Amino acid sequence: MVPTPFPGVGVVVNVVAVIVGSAIGLAFGRMIPDRFRSIAFKALGLSTSVIGAKMAISTNNPLVLVGSLVLGALIGEAIGIERGLERMGHWLQSLVYRAPSLAPAPAQDEPGRKGRTLVEGFVTASLLYCVGAMTVLGSLRDGLGDPTLLYVKALLDGVASIALASTLGVGVALSVIPIAIVQGGLALGATSLEPYLTQKVITELTSAGGALILAIGIDLLDIKRLPVGNMLPAIVIAGVLGAYFG
Repeated sequence: MVPTPFPGVGVVVNVVAVIVGSAIGLAFGRMIPDRFRSIAFKALGLSTSVIGAKMAISTNNPLVLVGSLVLGALIGEAIGIERGLERMGHWLQSLVYRAPSLAPAPAQDEPGRKGRTLVEGFVTASLLYCVGAMTVLGSLRDGLGDPTLLYVKALLDGVASIALASTLGVGVALSVIPIAIVQGGLALGATSLEPYLTQKVITELTSAGGALILAIGIDLLDIKRLPVGNMLPAIVIAGVLGAYFG
């Protein structure tokens, strides 16, 4: 175990890594030719898809995976999680571009493109960084005093932020808000939740999270845009079903 000054330090490190990575991507992204940025982005999408697929097939019971995804998608659609994320993205966009120093340059790209890019960057990065077993387990362990897993996640997220921010812009940096809320909440509730995280539950959490990460990779590859946000409840449902049927 890595010594930690206080529970939750891993969440702070993860947030800082995304901010630093996004800053690097924003600062140097325009210096990189479009064709290099494009191929790097596709490579990121491919690697995300492969990682997600590998996690998804780890399920002990395919019916648990199917059931959690279907039920989770129905619940998420009813709640409107994806719309909520997009509304938050638009709200953050209005705040960012209200500041003169952060407003987009006058003669740049076609009208409206920057707004869509900020929202897309915020939603894509938020989902990518908040979905998956590493987020859940890393945050819980961090709350219990072991931030090691979140340190690893921070490194991965920081590198990914460079590539994402260079293409999708400042919205990637704003994803630190849901990161802090989700990971911080899990870290605070770690003591209460830890007894329920059996190996069966972790396996199905990993599988459902992997399926959602695969969907994000498909989106990054410009194959198909899936409503991943609305499928987020699948992770919770997978844990519950995994406890009984895993």
